[in-house]
Amino acid sequence: MHQGSCLCGDVRYRIEGELPPIQLCHCSQCRKAQGAPFASNIPIDESAFQLLSGAERLQAFESSPGKQRVFCSRCGSPIYSRTSKLPGVLRIRAGSLEGEVASRPGWHIFADSRANWWELQDDLPRYAERKE
Repeated sequence: MHQGSCLCGDVRYRIEGELPPIQLCHCSQCRKAQGAPFASNIPIDESAFQLLSGAERLQAFESSPGKQRVFCSRCGSPIYSRTSKLPGVLRIRAGSLEGEVASRPGWHIFADSRANWWELQDDLPRYAERKE
């Protein structure tokens, strides 16, 4: 079991089961939504996610048709995203997890769109588009 929260602590959640590899997304929307050179996403089955507190704080923003980015309306912390293209899957923001996480980055997606000021200096696979 894994637990996570937003910056202010109002939104708390837990995830049952092992976590798959972390996807590092370099698309322009993820960069803007995170305020960082990439988003670190962990795709999980929605049934493994349990919101413990803060349902009233969760706000969703549709950044593109069918894509929702869910965040805490008090502190702005991104919690997860979901897309109608992958029903039943939540992409948890790895930075919101607490404690030790065994999962490690598996690959870069939208690597061709990365910020020109961020160098990729690892040996992870790089994809020009989404890898499912």
